[in-house]
Amino acid sequence: MAPGRSALRSLWCRRSGRLTGGREPHRGAGCGVGSEAGIIRPCQCGVPMIPRNMLLGVRLGVTCQRSGFLRRSLMTTSNMYLKDQLPVMNDVRDKLREIVGASTNWRDHVQAMEERKALQSLLAKKQEDLPPRRMKDSYIEVMLPLGSEPQLREKYLNVYNNVRFGRILEDLDSLGVLICYTHTKSEARNMSPLSIVTALVDKIDLRKQLVSPDCDIKLTGHVSWVGKTSMEVKMHMLQLHDGIYSPVLDATFVMVARDPENKRPAFVNPLVPDGPEEENLLKQGELNKLRRVEFSTASLLKMAPTAEERKVVHDIFLNTLDTRTVSFRSRILPPNSVWMEDAKLKGLEICHPQQRNIFNRIFGGFLMRKAYELAWATACSYGGSRPYVVAVDDIMFQRPVEIGSLLFLSSQVCYTENNYIQIRVHTEVSDPITREHHTTNIFHFTYKSDKEVPQIVPQTYGESMLYLDGKRHFDAVVQTRNDQSS
Repeated sequence: MAPGRSALRSLWCRRSGRLTGGREPHRGAGCGVGSEAGIIRPCQCGVPMIPRNMLLGVRLGVTCQRSGFLRRSLMTTSNMYLKDQLPVMNDVRDKLREIVGASTNWRDHVQAMEERKALQSLLAKKQEDLPPRRMKDSYIEVMLPLGSEPQLREKYLNVYNNVRFGRILEDLDSLGVLICYTHTKSEARNMSPLSIVTALVDKIDLRKQLVSPDCDIKLTGHVSWVGKTSMEVKMHMLQLHDGIYSPVLDATFVMVARDPENKRPAFVNPLVPDGPEEENLLKQGELNKLRRVEFSTASLLKMAPTAEERKVVHDIFLNTLDTRTVSFRSRILPPNSVWMEDAKLKGLEICHPQQRNIFNRIFGGFLMRKAYELAWATACSYGGSRPYVVAVDDIMFQRPVEIGSLLFLSSQVCYTENNYIQIRVHTEVSDPITREHHTTNIFHFTYKSDKEVPQIVPQTYGESMLYLDGKRHFDAVVQTRNDQSS
């Protein structure tokens, strides 16, 4: 518990699963009276409330009646009162530091990484040496108590008094890593020899346009597919309204396991489906892998555009020719249009230790948040009104970002259709000493504006390829949303 924080605002109600406070009763729980820190007393609803500073770790606990997956509940010295409690996001990050033995301060990071090298001998020689796991073995539920913790709510607020989506991206990244560590956990030891990192954000589909900051949020997830050294994680975000959790977003991440020094791939536990539902999820994970391979193979960086795409580019070219001249060089901008060259924004971040992850590189969630915020600013400037994120897809983490690097971000409107804007963000790092530049990430965001936006128009062949790539991503998002509604 933070120093100086009111004890009356730090008590847990077992019935509601939420923090309660003497002066700010939580909605619908009937609880309004707290107690002194460290003392368990019943609240007005008759259920004992537990001071939050008694909450420790996470363990395998209660079975979720809705999904059949095992829930994660918090361990405490008074376990009998806390079987129904859920960890909060801060507990997730604390647990990750515990699992990898990460240092809590930057000065000790070298020693901590040296200690991890000793875990090399604990890695499996082949996947068959590892016990198989089921999906429910990695299932986790985590609370984001925005409705019951005003101080936490402030961190998540945007200027429109809604929840910042960039913060949610950070939380999803942390939760996805913990889910994978739960899948690969060994009962024989607390510290894991694996370095699990985010390789790809396959897709994030939003069900709601706005997320209220006044209601608690629940994040759930589990491993849904496993390769030799990689794992697909499905996560869902729900928000409490009138006593019912309604879906907010669905996310699919791909994580990879590496050795303690994060240099070579490492084997992970195989996944065994338990029942028809899990078999379908496993098959879907395999289909997702094949789709990603096909999409990569057909990349415009490798293959020429299709005949239909070539016609699209040629039609744009003809539409921009100056009919007053007989020249291929003279181009004019059509009405209600913007040249692609004029629809970009750039940013720079100095990579400080405060943004490091548990492996002392820049946190992937931080990179996603910065890319999202730059993309949002680009969409807002381009459309002239507030944009709403619709989907995030195909975020590739091509290489880690080291502490001390200069991170360059370039955001580009690459496709528009009616009131939709497709944004591509390219990030690269520069070593200020060697002056070498390397691409680290490519991000794709789909936004929706309140009004119809100008048509984006490419001029060069390279811009035309960006346009077609953006169209491919937008069409995939539309197809996914149509499949969900059908």
